[in-house]
Amino acid sequence: MVDRGDDSDSGEQGLLPRLSRVLTAINNLLATTCMNLAGIGLVILTVIFGWLVFGRYVLNSTPTWVEQVALLLVVFIAFLGASAGIQEKTHLNVDVVTIRMPPVIKATLHAIVYLTLAGFGIFLAVYGFKLTQFKWGSQIPLLGWSEGIRVLPLFIGGVLITLFSVGHLLAMTRAGWDRIIGIEPEEMGD
Repeated sequence: MVDRGDDSDSGEQGLLPRLSRVLTAINNLLATTCMNLAGIGLVILTVIFGWLVFGRYVLNSTPTWVEQVALLLVVFIAFLGASAGIQEKTHLNVDVVTIRMPPVIKATLHAIVYLTLAGFGIFLAVYGFKLTQFKWGSQIPLLGWSEGIRVLPLFIGGVLITLFSVGHLLAMTRAGWDRIIGIEPEEMGD
């Protein structure tokens, strides 16, 4: 008899399935929060550009802070949206290569993709943190805010990309290779 580490009928037991379920729930909440914050950022971006146009053409006085705040918002929106895309599986991928491959190769390639994304996330988090620390002492012109805020999204995005990628890898492990390649446990002939 093969021990898969879970019991499908009575709910999954064991550390890995529980960890995977908890991480999936946390990641779903984080992805929703990221998308909500990115949406709020887009609304704020629209409002401040409206203020820029109003100031320039109606008041004949261009607000100088708008460009700097807009740059900050764009970077935050981009990294929040990109990391949430990993969790929601809406990130850019090319299915043409894998569409006709056997299920085991597809699953292996998906695992390689999530391992690569996790590595990229770790890289972003580590070097984003170092860059944030390095830049924290200087100020953004016209705003007076720390320059570290400008690169903080690298760190945040890296942490989120890593969490979401690891969550998908754990979910793949929890699902088990048997189910991934299309063999249900009852077909295995335990």
